[in-house]
Amino acid sequence: MSVGKGSVAFERQANIYPHDGWIDRHMRNQHAGHRSGVVWLTGLSGAGKSTLANHVEQHLFDKNYLVTILDGDSIRDGLNADLDFSPKSRKENLRRSGEVAVLLANRGFIVLSSFVSPFHEGRQVVRSIVGEDFFLVHVHAEIEDCINRDPKGLYKKAMSGEIENFTGIGQSYEPPENPDLVVNTSSTDITTASEYLTQFIERKFRL
Repeated sequence: MSVGKGSVAFERQANIYPHDGWIDRHMRNQHAGHRSGVVWLTGLSGAGKSTLANHVEQHLFDKNYLVTILDGDSIRDGLNADLDFSPKSRKENLRRSGEVAVLLANRGFIVLSSFVSPFHEGRQVVRSIVGEDFFLVHVHAEIEDCINRDPKGLYKKAMSGEIENFTGIGQSYEPPENPDLVVNTSSTDITTASEYLTQFIERKFRL
């Protein structure tokens, strides 16, 4: 049977009964002292998403928040290793990742999700899955800065033709039209940027 979850259509398997347990999300939030949810960091490779997520996770962890990072490369290295970088596979990558993120949020975590997620449609899929307490953060950096940083050497490979469909070189990036927050890492140092995002999260996830 085909059913909708927000704007996401999927086939529901027969004889599946999700187990929620006795401790629900509200109880977990009360125990932790803050709401849970998903902070989705989108931006070009090299914009600083993972670095920013690491700094913010440390800030929140030090303040006893229940927080974790969901990183795009880590997900592709295991769960989504069967997907390429075509638009169709990118959408499925985000659908699966969104399902993982909402599972963690339902267990009380603030989930810092770091994904290039270049297309409006893919990000909307995640928003539909997560629902309440989803915040889209555009980690913006000029393409020239990303190329100069190139921490993983991916731009060099893409420009030499070794990588196809690489965002910013062989495939476009659609900037979010109405993100909940923009962090500009071309004009802001990582310390200031991480403090800015930490303060945003503390406001949004306050009980």
